[in-house]
Amino acid sequence: MTILAFDFSAPQRSVAVWRSPDGEPAEVTDASGGRTLHPLGMTEEALRRAGVKREEIEVIAVGRGPGSYTGIRVGIAVAQGWQLAREVKLLGLGTAEIIAAGLAEAGVCGKVSVVIDAQRGEFYLAGFALAEGTATATEPLRLATRADVEAQAAAGDLLAGPEVTRWFPSGRLAFPRGSVLARLAARRTDFVAGEFLEPIYLRETTFVKAPPPRLVPPLSPQP
Repeated sequence: MTILAFDFSAPQRSVAVWRSPDGEPAEVTDASGGRTLHPLGMTEEALRRAGVKREEIEVIAVGRGPGSYTGIRVGIAVAQGWQLAREVKLLGLGTAEIIAAGLAEAGVCGKVSVVIDAQRGEFYLAGFALAEGTATATEPLRLATRADVEAQAAAGDLLAGPEVTRWFPSGRLAFPRGSVLARLAARRTDFVAGEFLEPIYLRETTFVKAPPPRLVPPLSPQP
C-alpha cells in the first residue's frame, strides 16, 4: 500500500510518503512557524524523495485538527481534490491522536495530556496512556481552561503539544508528523468519501452578518 499523509494543523507542517510496510516514510517538514504553507510543493518533494509517482498513491491520510483553521481546510481540500482526480482511499485522523502516537513511537510511556491552543484563553485537551509503543485514548478531546490543564499536570500527566511550552514550561514540544500518520493509516480500514472528510471543531462556527443597507433619502433640490 502506498500512502500519502500530511498534517498542516500545527506551526510545523509535515508531509510523508510511504510504501507500507517496507522501509521508512520519506518525510518533508516546514518549520516556518505556520507563516507559510506550500502543500503541493511539499507533496512533490516527498514524492520525489520516496521515488513514487502521483498515480501510485493508493491512500491519502490527513490530519483533521484541531489547530490552524487554514491549514486543516487546505489539507482536506487537497485530499478531496486528489480523490476527485484519482480513485484513492481517504482517511482523516485527529491531530491529538497523531501527536500521542508519535510520542509513543519515541519511547515515551505513562499518562500524557495533549494540549493544543484553542485561542480565547482556552486549550484543546485529550488524554492518552502510552505503553510499549502504542497510545490508547483515555480522555476524549475537549475544550479546557488553563486551570484544567494545570490540574492534569498536577495529577502526573506529561503535557505535550505543538506550542505547549508557551504556557506550560515543563511541557514537551510535540508535533503531528506525516510519517506517524502514515503508519497509523496503514493499520486502518475506515476510509471515507471526500465529502465526509471534515475538520474537528469543538466550537460552533459563527458568522457575523453585515447589517442591512441603510437607505439614504435623496437630496432635496436647491432653491
